[in-house]
Amino acid sequence: MAAAASPVAALPAPTAAPTQLYVATWGKDSWPGTLERPFATPARAQQAVRARAPRMTSDLVVNLRGGTYRLKAPLRLSEAAGDSGRNGHRVIYQAYDYGTPRQERVTISGGRRISGWRPDQRLRGFWRTEVGSLETRQLYVGDRRATRLAGKGAGFPGTLKATSTGYVTTSAVPRTWRNPGDVEFVYRAGYLEGRCGVAEVSASARRTTIRMDQPCWSLAQQLYGGTELLEAPTSVENSPSFAHKPGSWYLDRSRPGHHQLLYLPRPGEDMHRAKVVAPVLESLVTGTGRPGHPLHDIGLRGLTFAYATWRAPSEPAGFPSAWSMYLRPGRGGDARTLTVPGTVAFRTAERIAVEGNRFTHLGAQALELSENSSYNVVDGNVITDVSDGGILMGVVPPDEKGTNRGNRISNNWIHHIGVEYRAASGIWDSATRETTLAHNQVNDVPYSGILSGPADDLRGIMRGNRILDNRVFATNRILVDGGGIYLRGEQGTSFADGAVISGNAVTDSRYGEWNVGIYTDDSTNWVTVDRNTVYDYVASIGGCSEEWGDRPVRNVRYRGNFWDDAVPEWVARRDFPGAWPPANAQHPEEGCGEPHHLAFSGNTLLPPGHPGRACAANAACAAVLENSGPLPSYRQGLGLH
Repeated sequence: MAAAASPVAALPAPTAAPTQLYVATWGKDSWPGTLERPFATPARAQQAVRARAPRMTSDLVVNLRGGTYRLKAPLRLSEAAGDSGRNGHRVIYQAYDYGTPRQERVTISGGRRISGWRPDQRLRGFWRTEVGSLETRQLYVGDRRATRLAGKGAGFPGTLKATSTGYVTTSAVPRTWRNPGDVEFVYRAGYLEGRCGVAEVSASARRTTIRMDQPCWSLAQQLYGGTELLEAPTSVENSPSFAHKPGSWYLDRSRPGHHQLLYLPRPGEDMHRAKVVAPVLESLVTGTGRPGHPLHDIGLRGLTFAYATWRAPSEPAGFPSAWSMYLRPGRGGDARTLTVPGTVAFRTAERIAVEGNRFTHLGAQALELSENSSYNVVDGNVITDVSDGGILMGVVPPDEKGTNRGNRISNNWIHHIGVEYRAASGIWDSATRETTLAHNQVNDVPYSGILSGPADDLRGIMRGNRILDNRVFATNRILVDGGGIYLRGEQGTSFADGAVISGNAVTDSRYGEWNVGIYTDDSTNWVTVDRNTVYDYVASIGGCSEEWGDRPVRNVRYRGNFWDDAVPEWVARRDFPGAWPPANAQHPEEGCGEPHHLAFSGNTLLPPGHPGRACAANAACAAVLENSGPLPSYRQGLGLH
């Protein structure tokens, strides 16, 4: 099934030895790009590619020698500008000696080195440096992400009441905040997490008024259904008035053009010697085509993409968010939904191969394939320390239509993502066709591991997708109402072209009050769940069948699975396996309902007390565990042992 879904594999075999170009940090852009006299920048190599591409008789390979390439602007690949491969051949950007033991370490960086640190005269223990007009939302010290200064909850005692413009409180503490216009309130509940900034703090005799940024405040009330969530912020961030925790930082922008960074070192950090990087660029590589003329036949291999920020949450519209989506003002008073973008993003692109790379220290999502992008391969990459999600693909908001088919996402290790924006998934296939997600490992994520389905019903788009042999664990570490493999929406028109979820091991994520190993939610339709191992979730299988919105769960068949059939105490067991929350008698429009046309055959119940031990003792169950995740030939290169 996996091979049949990947037309990319049918690329023509090269007919001649590849043409080689070279780039080195010690090179010169005035040189010819040879091994002995390499270019200095990827941008100069791109110019050379464009000059050669129309006459390609073999693959054209740009070899980057070891080192860090600090981009002044994103590398923008465009079909119109001539960046695609031609005549059945590819353009490949790769680390020098890619795929050999001698492969050199290459970093494509959107960051800026920060130096000139000196002890701060006002804040004990802090160090300070001048950074001009720098704008960023992240900072890295010694290759570790620093955290913004923050306080728990509202950060002060007393009552807090939401108003049409913000808050009123009996506490005088907000009056003492330094630079209150930099402060952000963070809100978290269920599968939601958002942010709004402070516009102004003022005082009267008995109360303090906090006016919040607009339009963020209005958008947040619209998304979260009023002010209930807003009256209980999870934390406040980004002021030197908050708790001074080692490893924390703050960007003082009180003097335009003369910004200053403040940092409280961790034990043992020497600020005279520490490597400090502030991300500046918001994207590192973009690839774009146009309708009927996709960007095509390009490879990225063996590169590290690092140090990019994403500043949209700092805007007055903030980050009213659910999943990896956020609201912005639309026409006529309606809000429009946007998606957190990929730092490396291909839109309207075909036959793109992203292989053996590393994505880290990024401020948005790592990788995006969208806007009619088909027959692409993402294989053998590591994605970690990303502010939002790992891989995003398909018809993504605000789009509501498009065809993205035949993509293959395989043998990737995605872990510790969603570092700042928690409602993120390791892989989100929003709406595609004939997609294969196979042999990936997703672990230690704040929300869902693999999410298949759009935010809102986009019927008639998804079909023929396969989620095969993935290893998923430690999901939903922070947010609930998600799962290891989470499906929603219409997945096909019958079992013949519906989704197949097979051979996956989904375990060890018993966090919160509601998460589901294989979660068929909302209007899930036409899914086969076959030969998976699922245990140690709050619920092994199940979902909310939304009868009230004509969005029931239906046509799901479960065959040959191994599970502990866990069901939380607040959900009554049915006569069939799984956790299926009931309708709400008092508020039918808010509850769930009866799933339709579920079929169960040949499934094995693992003892709830020790399902992992029982699985290991069952040869067929143990085989699912052993075969799941990246194939053995990939594991060492990914760092899995």
